[in-house]
Amino acid sequence: LLRRPAALGAAAARCAPARDSHGPPRQGHGSSKAASLHWTGERAVSVLLLGLLPAAYLCPGPAVDYSLAAALTLHGHWGLGQVITDYVHGEVPIKVANVGLYILSGLTFAGLCHFNYQDVGICKAVAMLWSL
Repeated sequence: LLRRPAALGAAAARCAPARDSHGPPRQGHGSSKAASLHWTGERAVSVLLLGLLPAAYLCPGPAVDYSLAAALTLHGHWGLGQVITDYVHGEVPIKVANVGLYILSGLTFAGLCHFNYQDVGICKAVAMLWSL
């Protein structure tokens, strides 16, 4: 009773797709190493942000301002990229959404850098908001 009948076992083997975990990625699938590196990068930026937030309070300055501008932009870019991956379907809409995402991310980074250079900077601006 515990053994599978031979006819069922042979039928299941014919229907099951072949699995090759050691071969190259199949067409349409990204490299798992690239995905792993991307995941590691996302976590590194998140941990960096956890360190930058107290640093912005304790020792505000241009280095922290520009580091925050880069880390916040990258964190937002990757987050919105996942929203596009999850909710935008079709080849053309995905391409349009990705182009829009790159434009938005570039403008965000440029705007934050402009704010850091021409105005008080991110750290001082947040401190000024807290003092209200």
